[in-house]
Amino acid sequence: MTTEYSGSGDPQRSIELLWGLQERGKRGPKPRLTVEQIVQEAIALADAEGLGALSMRRVADALKVAPMSLYTYVPSKAELIDVMLDRAYGELPRSEDVSGGWRARLEKIARENWALYHRHPWMLHIAKSRPVMGPNLIARYEHELRAVDGIGLTDVEMDSVVSLVAGHVEGAARRSVEAAQAERHTGMSDEQWWAAHAPLLEKVLDLQRYPTAARVGSAAGAEYGAATHPAHAFEFGLQRVLDGLEVFIQARTRGPR
Repeated sequence: MTTEYSGSGDPQRSIELLWGLQERGKRGPKPRLTVEQIVQEAIALADAEGLGALSMRRVADALKVAPMSLYTYVPSKAELIDVMLDRAYGELPRSEDVSGGWRARLEKIARENWALYHRHPWMLHIAKSRPVMGPNLIARYEHELRAVDGIGLTDVEMDSVVSLVAGHVEGAARRSVEAAQAERHTGMSDEQWWAAHAPLLEKVLDLQRYPTAARVGSAAGAEYGAATHPAHAFEFGLQRVLDGLEVFIQARTRGPR
């Protein structure tokens, strides 16, 4: 699995690209390309072939320009990835007209992010511990915080709540995407894989030594038709996260007795 790191390029150039500062200050003849064209072509390439296929040369070939010409717009692949991420976050809806209070709002946000990761699986192959703060990333953060604003939490608790939900979604989406990629790479569905392995496992599994694992694993395998069910894991985990947050928020807002 290819792993890239956000924020690994020149911070000044990334900020300039994310916020369009270079375009505002430029004069002279109209450039042949725009940063937006380059970014959209890079996203299309990553969507189709994965992050491992992304290179400045591949993007240049798709745009029918010399590879070196891209560097007059984007200094390197690192800054390009920063802008790609921010553009992808810009696809998230920003509607706050959701009935059902904070829980319904967080659930909607979770589902929107789940869908985004499945549209752009390459996002899951970028480590984001050092995010470059582009306009769409900040808008996403603002939107998610507003879902729990004014319900009695401190600012740090608000940040922790949205981070908890985001972490669950990203982890569940990664497992879901990995399962889909495994099927494409092997030509075998989870059901086919399970059907091939289950009879062999039954021959070697000592039921007396692993009685609980055998019972539960058999029940889960029969239910899912596979070793795992990523969509079920996302749904089950999301509701349990929200259940836990509900208990926390109720206790937090009631205060000491």
